[in-house]
Amino acid sequence: MKKLALALAASLASAPVIAGPYINVETNAAYTGSDYESRATDLHVGIEDSLGSFDWYAQGGKTINAADGVDSDSNFSGKVGGSVAATDKLGIYGEVSFANVFDEDIANIWGTQLGAKYAF
Repeated sequence: MKKLALALAASLASAPVIAGPYINVETNAAYTGSDYESRATDLHVGIEDSLGSFDWYAQGGKTINAADGVDSDSNFSGKVGGSVAATDKLGIYGEVSFANVFDEDIANIWGTQLGAKYAF
């Protein structure tokens, strides 16, 4: 069994990186000082690819919300984003996120992110 596990690990580690589907698990917690307030954990499935120098991704799934003193709940959420190399040292990226899109009783939540990264 050890030899099989090592062979599998070696083949996965040496596999070329290809664009395609992925799983993303991310948790974000909020605190005021040392007091816990809430946590949102995304359980997303996504896809990523490149179009020339433009890299993009789209992902979606459940978000589990856990606020202090309240029962946990969940909703649908997702993100769409991308990045492009403006120069050899400057990259520009952006993202649009959303939650509760399919629940008529809850207002949709939208977020945006836009930035630039300069490498020295």
